[in-house]
Amino acid sequence: MGRRQVLIDTALRLFYEHGIHAIGINQVLQESGVAKQTLYNHFESKDSLVEAAVEHRDKLFFQWLESRMSSQPAGREALMEMFDAVHDWFNNRVPTLHRFYGCFFINTCGEYSDPEHPVHKRCAAHKTRIFELLKQHTREICSSEADAEELANALFLLKEGAIVKAHVEGDLDAALKAKGVASRMISPH
Repeated sequence: MGRRQVLIDTALRLFYEHGIHAIGINQVLQESGVAKQTLYNHFESKDSLVEAAVEHRDKLFFQWLESRMSSQPAGREALMEMFDAVHDWFNNRVPTLHRFYGCFFINTCGEYSDPEHPVHKRCAAHKTRIFELLKQHTREICSSEADAEELANALFLLKEGAIVKAHVEGDLDAALKAKGVASRMISPH
C-alpha cells in the first residue's frame, strides 16, 4: 500500500472515531508513520486530506452495501437486505467499515455545515448515491417512476433514522425495527 493510501486510511479511522476537527495533522502523521513532507506532496491542506477520506469512505461503504444488496434477488429482497447489512454495521460485524461511530457523512457535515464547502458536497453526493441505489431496487417492484421515487425516499429516511437512533441512543436493533416498518410499506407494491 502506498503512502498516500496509508495517510487516507489513517486519517479516515481517526476522523471517524474522534471527529475531524479533534484530529490534527500531526496525529495523522504520528499514527501513519509518514513524514510531513510526504503528506504535503499528496495533499495541499487538511481539507484535501478530509476530501480524500470522504471519497474513500464513500467507495468502501457503497461497494459494501451494493454487494450486500446484490447478494439477494433485485427488488424487495435486496431492499430488506439493506437493513440486515446496516444492522451488521451497527453491531461491528463489518470490518471494512471499522467500529460503528454513527454515519461518517452525517458527522462530517456537522463539522462542515456550509453546503457549498467541497467536503459537505462530497458527503451529500454519497447520500445521493445511496438513494439512487435504493431507487434501482424500488423500480423493480413499483409500477411507476413516481412510486419508485417515493418508496426509495421512504426507505432512505428509515435507514438514515435507524443510523441516528443507533448512534445517538445506542439502539443497536434500530435497523431491524426499520426493516419491520419497511416490510409493511413494501407489501402493497
